[in-house]
Amino acid sequence: MTTTSRPDLDSLLDELTLDEQVALLAGADFWRTVPVPRLGIAQLKVTDGPAGARGGGALVGGKHTAAFPVGIALGSTWNPGLLHEIGHHLARETHAKGAGVLLAPTVNLFRSSLNGRNFEAYSEDPLLTGKLAAAYIQGLQSQGVAATVKHFAGNESEYQRGTINSVIAERALRELYLLPFEFAVKEGGTWAVMSAYNKLGDTYASEHPRLLTTILRDEWGFDGLVMSDWGGTHSGAESVRAGLDLEMPGPANARAELLEEARNDETTRQAVRTAARNVLRLIERTGTLADPRDVRDEAECDEEYADTRALIRRAGAEGAVLLKNAGILPLSDGATVAVIGPNAATAQVMGGGSAQMNAHRKVSPLEGLRAALGEDNVTYAVGCDNDKFLPVLNTPVTIEYRAADTGPVLARDTHPQGEVMWFALPDGVPQDFRAHLQATLHVSEDGEYELSLASAGLSRLSVDGEDVIDNWTAFQQGGTFLGFGSDEIRVRRTLTAGEHQIQVEFAPQAVATGMSITAFNALRIGFRRPLPDTSVHDAARIAAEADIAVICIGTNGDWETEGVDRWGLNLPGRQDELVHAVVAANPNTVILLQTGGPVLMPWLDDVQAVVQAWFPGQEAGHAIADVLLGHTDPGGRLPQTFPARLEDDPVHPETPDVQYPGEEGHVEYQEGLYVGYRHVDLHSTTPLFPFGFGLSYTTFELDAARLSTSEVQPGEPVTVTLPVRNTGTREGQTVVQVYVHDVRTTLERPEKELKGFTKVTLAPGETRDVTFTLEGRAFAYYDDTRGAWVADEGDFQLLIGQSSTDLPVRVSLRLTGEWTEQVTQA
Repeated sequence: MTTTSRPDLDSLLDELTLDEQVALLAGADFWRTVPVPRLGIAQLKVTDGPAGARGGGALVGGKHTAAFPVGIALGSTWNPGLLHEIGHHLARETHAKGAGVLLAPTVNLFRSSLNGRNFEAYSEDPLLTGKLAAAYIQGLQSQGVAATVKHFAGNESEYQRGTINSVIAERALRELYLLPFEFAVKEGGTWAVMSAYNKLGDTYASEHPRLLTTILRDEWGFDGLVMSDWGGTHSGAESVRAGLDLEMPGPANARAELLEEARNDETTRQAVRTAARNVLRLIERTGTLADPRDVRDEAECDEEYADTRALIRRAGAEGAVLLKNAGILPLSDGATVAVIGPNAATAQVMGGGSAQMNAHRKVSPLEGLRAALGEDNVTYAVGCDNDKFLPVLNTPVTIEYRAADTGPVLARDTHPQGEVMWFALPDGVPQDFRAHLQATLHVSEDGEYELSLASAGLSRLSVDGEDVIDNWTAFQQGGTFLGFGSDEIRVRRTLTAGEHQIQVEFAPQAVATGMSITAFNALRIGFRRPLPDTSVHDAARIAAEADIAVICIGTNGDWETEGVDRWGLNLPGRQDELVHAVVAANPNTVILLQTGGPVLMPWLDDVQAVVQAWFPGQEAGHAIADVLLGHTDPGGRLPQTFPARLEDDPVHPETPDVQYPGEEGHVEYQEGLYVGYRHVDLHSTTPLFPFGFGLSYTTFELDAARLSTSEVQPGEPVTVTLPVRNTGTREGQTVVQVYVHDVRTTLERPEKELKGFTKVTLAPGETRDVTFTLEGRAFAYYDDTRGAWVADEGDFQLLIGQSSTDLPVRVSLRLTGEWTEQVTQA
């Protein structure tokens, strides 16, 4: 990066006309800001994260890029140092895509186990989330790439996210949902914040003065840029005055009349100047003023970055959580292994929605285990499928564009497979276009096949000239394509061996989502031959012939995705049936689970081991093999409580209501402070697996803790130190967790709250002291009647252990007087 003196932004602002200032406050297109060439102000490009830098292409296809573990997998590492390292590498990937801003990290909490986007975030706990996010941000921004922490605030589910009104009590808002953002600002120093789609207390988050100005800037000292989520701006002057700097995407939609509003109102003109300065500051911070880059250039730099591949592999293994082990793991050298299941040969490396990308590679568990054990020692059977949608047609698709159904062809294009998203159109093609798509099916043998069609827009499909699917006259808005698309329509057809021609007609269709983006154009063609009815039996037979069966089950990015919440806690399809059949054939069974959140495990008592691997990025199969074979210790600890049943989830009454997913346009956070392990403590439920839980291939022992003082003066930090010893025969990792219990509090509080954690790696027999420093906020609650953080005078306990239900070390201390920290009130 070129080193020059910092420009005088105020002088630069003075040179901008009002028209130019206003122009800076909305994007030029889907990914770029507006340039001002006469003043040398270049475009600044942003790109989606948080598990990679996709670049300016659509959500599928586009340039290849490095795919890192998803958020919940990184949350499972409990390792801020690793997150800092990942941020550092992501900056390099972002620059390779011509961008200076990464739209990440996601720090919304796991209020509900069914939030479709939980996979993208870190944890149910605000401290764990905030510490990891701050480290990620610092690593990213140390290399000149801006982080954009999102979604601010109250976006804890995908249901009606463009319009829903989140009703959150002030204490819960402060102690839970705002706290990760506060860490991102104060500790991470984030340069950008993205506002949420939803309303908070009847006001859209993108035009919420208290949220964007009073809290974010006045209380927390944020000096960066606030941008909207895509299509999440609802006004011009009002949103600028509230503190929203940049409307995305462009060109201006909600702010189309902002120039006229600014000309007629002095307050709006001043707000425009302030927002334009924030845009310029972000351009300057990313080095784009001093050293503009060609934001349209995108590089694929995989081979050059072997260190990134190694980091992804290491991070994937460190996020893997060993949930059960009856001694079968690590796998023995020379054992024959049957790799079974829908996620065995298909690599599930990422979730869906805006977090997906075109990974450099996708290493499956089958590939990883064959590479580690040898082809001759590994057999395979699929057993069943777990598809939400049919697999995308994997054959080239040609596209002809017209301005009308019978008009001349304006452009031609080719896509490598049957899913297309039109974020940009060929030159000369109007927005109200018509597209004719054609592909050739290569059918190997006579039989029954399944075809499907889903689209954001109107579509219809024919095979060999015969109309098969009508998603045109019968179009209904459903759950695909971030809520802009229809549901998938499936049909079965008997096809003969040979070639068959598929034709699809497409036309744009605007739908209501509560976002200012109304025309999202996309379609997906699905195709497969159904598995035979004997597929589960066939897999059990293969498993019986091996020493050990590894069943790879879970979900994929169609189930875990932006725009729609999860289906429930049961594994989809015949996966539970598959497990029972394989265990009956071979009791030496290991479950390799890949999901974006908790699922029920009715077979848990029958299997020998369970490893939760999440979606660990492009090196998934290698990272999984490293853990299963004991080349590395499973380093993950659950960042989320796994409930034993859906009814034990904090926000799920027996029937859907205003608490979840919401009714009549609003959702009430009636559980207040009691989410995750806080809810478990309040209601004395027994989770399937508790927060913070995870096994190692070795064992650890915590000895007595020592306090720096047991009589703590208000405002005085206290340190607690304790020895941790590896009592096993292998090197391994554990996470030491410190929870605070307020013995006698003025206001109701959770039984305990996480206030410190540290990850340690110890050799066999090694002992090491770990030390935590706790300050006033660690003992405080938020008193909304006083507008202050308050720690009561009196007794506290520190509960220390290796999960929220395993806290054997306890020490007491006394706060000798009340401690308070006042915050600014609106």
